[in-house]
Order: sequence, then structure tokens, then C-alpha cells
Amino acid sequence: MPQARIRIDDRGDRVLLGHPWVYATQVLKEEGTYAPGDVVLVIDAKGRAIGQGYINPASMIRVRLLTWNAEERVSRHLVRDRIQRAWQRRARLGYSRSCRVVFGEADGLPGLVADLFHDALDGRRVLSVQFLTLGMERWREVILEALQECIAPNGIYLRNDVPIREKEGLTQDKGFFGKPFNPQLVIEEGEGAHAVRVHVDVAGGQKTGHFLDQVLNHVAAQRFLGSGRVLDCFTHTGGFGLHAARGGAHEVLGLDISADAVAMAGRNAELNGFAQSAFREANVFDFLTEASRSGKQWDSIVLDPPAFAKSKGAMANAYRGYKEINLRALLCLPAGGRLITCSCSQHMSPEIFRQMVAEAARDAGRRLRELHDGGQPPDHAPHWSVPETRYLKCLVLEVE
Repeated sequence: MPQARIRIDDRGDRVLLGHPWVYATQVLKEEGTYAPGDVVLVIDAKGRAIGQGYINPASMIRVRLLTWNAEERVSRHLVRDRIQRAWQRRARLGYSRSCRVVFGEADGLPGLVADLFHDALDGRRVLSVQFLTLGMERWREVILEALQECIAPNGIYLRNDVPIREKEGLTQDKGFFGKPFNPQLVIEEGEGAHAVRVHVDVAGGQKTGHFLDQVLNHVAAQRFLGSGRVLDCFTHTGGFGLHAARGGAHEVLGLDISADAVAMAGRNAELNGFAQSAFREANVFDFLTEASRSGKQWDSIVLDPPAFAKSKGAMANAYRGYKEINLRALLCLPAGGRLITCSCSQHMSPEIFRQMVAEAARDAGRRLRELHDGGQPPDHAPHWSVPETRYLKCLVLEVE
């Protein structure tokens, strides 16, 4: 087997502790012949085996480990077993409808994402799958067969239209796997009296078609946003605003810079009969700046922006951006008002996020009381050996 000899720290190296990424800068020497995407044996400088993973010389992450057992064969059986275990884990947690089925590194399958969407109207179950790395792409047929066996979906759609594939030497593409089907569905967020129905387009929506990671925070927000006037910034397809209306908010205004997202949010409001909800296209930064200067106020404001910090190098500018919108929002809230503020930037840790919000409150002359600290739901459970799998922060704060 070809080998990758790497530099590690015996006293607590992250790779030894279960992190699957080996960076190109860690590689001391490569021995043997391989093709990009092949499995190699990873050893330390003294020749001691660490594990096995797939290698790609085109990527800054040179090797992604699949097992820390040098004797275990990386085979169809291993990949299928990982898929089965990932689904069984969700089933034990009570998931049977819309959820994330495979969460990449957290499920031992780095570079693979699979989401299940359950249509609340006709019962269809559709999988949306992304192969983000060359190593996972090499196992495409095995993975898709395993997903079909475990879940028996009515259809599978491939969402490989993501730029990260190009860094792996792959092309972007998307389309049906197998027989075509209607990619438009209506799913439910929440259950019973708390449920909100939303349109999902697995072929054209963001990422795999819909963001499932905020579902629990959306439902939890109903108790905090269920009165008065609510401003939902970066609403996307309705998000928190729809759940505010379900909770009893008298008036909801959702803002997003995307005309397509605003149109979908309007459809979702109509689907649920939320006549008190309106959505409009707007630049949130400009809107909040003008609102704070003119003295406009809302009883509750939601900030759920896209990831400002997509790399460590972008953190400084991202920090300023997050602080600016939080400061402006705090100036638009009365005493007793509520702020829901979120970040999906993996590079912004929970500690840094809290620090940023505290600085914004100080500059706005406001004091805060924490009502809720939310993160990712169990189907997106972070793996402690891979800090990058913990990315979502959601704070509900009462303003004084």
C-alpha cells in the first residue's frame, strides 16, 4: 500500500486524537504509486502506523482519514457500514422524516453530505446528496446503493454544484440519480401545533435544498417571538419569521437581499395562512443603519446572516460585520425587546461570538439577559474530535 509519512506531535496531535484531516504541510514524504483518490497508509516520522485515508495531491487537505486501524480494510463493506450506522444513529434519536442523514466528518465519511426530505403532503421521501471530495466521489455508486438500501427513498438528487469540488480537481454538476421525479416538496418544521410548512426545491434551493440545521432553534423561537412586531433579517425562505407568526406575532417583516428567497418566503407564508407576514428585498446592513438612525423599533429582531467568515483570513472583517449588524439591531429594540442573533461561521467560535455580541451591546449602551443558547440539532451533532463540525450559534437575548 502506498504511504504518506507525516509530522505529528506525540503529546496530543489532533490526528492522533481522531481528527481526519492531514494537511499538505504535514506530509514529510510519500512512498509508492497511487492515483488521486486512492487509499494510503498514514505513518508517522518513525514509521508507526496511524491509519488509512484517501489522498488527493490537488487539495490542501492532502489526506482524509477513514480509519485509525491500519489493519482494517477500506472497502465497500466499510463505506456501507458507515452509511448504515449514520442512519441508525438518527433513527435512535427519533428521526424518520426530514433530517441530515450523513454529516461528513462527524459520521466518519469526510466529504459526504446527505439530507432526507419528507413531503408532508404526499409522503414522498427524497434524498439530496453532495460529494464534496475526490475520495468520496470514488465511492459514489457504493454510497448511493447503500443509501437506497437503508432509507428506500422515492428518489435521489445529486447537488454537486459547489465550488469546493473544483479545489479537489472535480467538476460541478447536479441532476437525478436514477429515475427523474418532482424536485419540489413541502416539508414540516416542528410537530403538532408548532409545525410550520415550507416549500423545498432540492434541485434549485441553497445547499441541498433547505437548511435543516436551524429547525430546533426556529421552533424554540416561537415562545420568544410570539407577540408584537418582529423584524426577521436575512430571512432566506422565511426562517424565524414564519415561526414567529406561528407563535402569535402580530406583525412580521422579513428581509433578504435575494429576490428568489423573498418570493419563496412569501409562498411559505401563504401556505401557512400567515397574513401578518410580509417579506421584501433589502440590504440588511443599509436597512438597519437607516432604521437605527431614524429611531424605528421592533419588539423582536432576528439576525441569521450567511457565513461572513469563510476562512480564518476573513475573520477580522467578519467580526466587524457581525458587530455592526448586532449593534444596529440593539439600537432598534425597546427595553424588554428580544434579539435572536446567529452565526453559522465555523471560524467564529462560540466564545468569540459572545465576545462580539457583548461589545456590540456595550457600544449600544444596552445590557443583555440570556434566554436561550442554541446550536445544532442532533442530526447535525458535532464530533468532539473535529471542532470544524461545530459551527452554528444561536442566542436569544432580552435587552435592557
